[in-house]
Amino acid sequence: MSKAKSGAEEKNMKWWQLSLFGVGCTIGTGFFLGSSLAIKMTGPAILIAFLIAAIGTYFVFDALSKMTSQEPLAGGFRSYAKKAYGRWAGFSSGWVYWCSEVLIMGSQMTALSIFSRFWFPKVPLWIFATIYGVLGLAVILIGVNLLNKMENILAILKISAILMFIIIAALAIFGIIDGDRPIQYPNSKKELIPGGIKGLWSAVIFAFYAFGGIEILGLMATKLKDPKEAPKAGKVMLFLLAFIYVLSIGLAVMMVSWHTFNAKESPFVIALDAYNLSFVPHIFNAALIIAGFSTMAASLYGVTSVLVTLGEEGDAPASFSRKGKLKVPLPTLIITILGITASIVAALVMPNRIYEYITTAAGLMLLYNWIFILASSRKILKLKLKEKMMYSIGAIFILIAVTGTLFHDTSRPGFFISLAFLGIIGIITFIMNFQWKKKKPKVLKPWPTA
Repeated sequence: MSKAKSGAEEKNMKWWQLSLFGVGCTIGTGFFLGSSLAIKMTGPAILIAFLIAAIGTYFVFDALSKMTSQEPLAGGFRSYAKKAYGRWAGFSSGWVYWCSEVLIMGSQMTALSIFSRFWFPKVPLWIFATIYGVLGLAVILIGVNLLNKMENILAILKISAILMFIIIAALAIFGIIDGDRPIQYPNSKKELIPGGIKGLWSAVIFAFYAFGGIEILGLMATKLKDPKEAPKAGKVMLFLLAFIYVLSIGLAVMMVSWHTFNAKESPFVIALDAYNLSFVPHIFNAALIIAGFSTMAASLYGVTSVLVTLGEEGDAPASFSRKGKLKVPLPTLIITILGITASIVAALVMPNRIYEYITTAAGLMLLYNWIFILASSRKILKLKLKEKMMYSIGAIFILIAVTGTLFHDTSRPGFFISLAFLGIIGIITFIMNFQWKKKKPKVLKPWPTA
């Protein structure tokens, strides 16, 4: 079968399926678990952080989807960076993304292993990590259609878990079910924003983490029957996410004092702890595993897709793009497996704090690519004044999240590590630039349409 025909067959996704896929690859442990730490830092004001993150994320996806609808490129965000600013931009953007996602996937698999030991405490972590890694690779090797169906199913399961919490919380607030302690509504300015502006500023980064994954959504948008529907898919997805995030977190901080939250438990488990519902920890532990696995599988799709397009455009060894019988080229598969394995080993061997710094750096590197997406749109699209203002506000919100890490002891080292990663990739890009000048650049590959 020709490559063009194969590509055309894959372009069968409807806009609502892309929205559901986006929900599936976005709701992850960053929301189900990371939001507890953010609440601990800033209290009920975390809702402001989530609104800032939702608006910033929407502006980034709006820019990315409009570039996709104008000219679908197989490399997604990194191909637009290359078109806008030259080869150095596509090269550095692609490798920054690959490094950051591989590091994050290592932490995701480690977290999945820890959650699994809730039920099987005697099984070593590395066995669970291996199982989840093999399952994720199997999904990618079977193909995009399976990934799409799996993400849709897992999205529904995750939304169901959040809706279950919302219903139980509403019943508790209206006194229909009784708990061991009264509802503790925040009733003063100090209770509403206990960490002050600095605490809120520091927490914005964790709200952005809960919306991470739009780069993958941009890559998947090339599978739409009509790429011009990408902006609509993003609007629906982000409205749904913002609504359920703000409603569920809002109910949690209404029920329990912000002092009660901690980084080791889901805010939903903490909020329902007083109601003697024995099934709640099991439901949310399952939700954590589902959330972690679905975002990990989506990230696997993202890193392999980016490596393939890097190989096709000469920004990585050509062997990375040569497909054989497998859906993913073998060299691409091997280097991704090695990267993830190294990341898992680092997570298991390194002291917790050190590895936490590295994964924070990886999360920040994804946000740097978001700024690149906004900057690329200024070169590629004919922006109206309204869009220029929107994308500028989006960049400001991202910078607020990034600089907020400087005010938090755990996040601050990650900020400087992220700059170190950027520096290393920048030096490699500078060296490669001399090689590119000797060779004729390769043309960006559009997505096949026939």
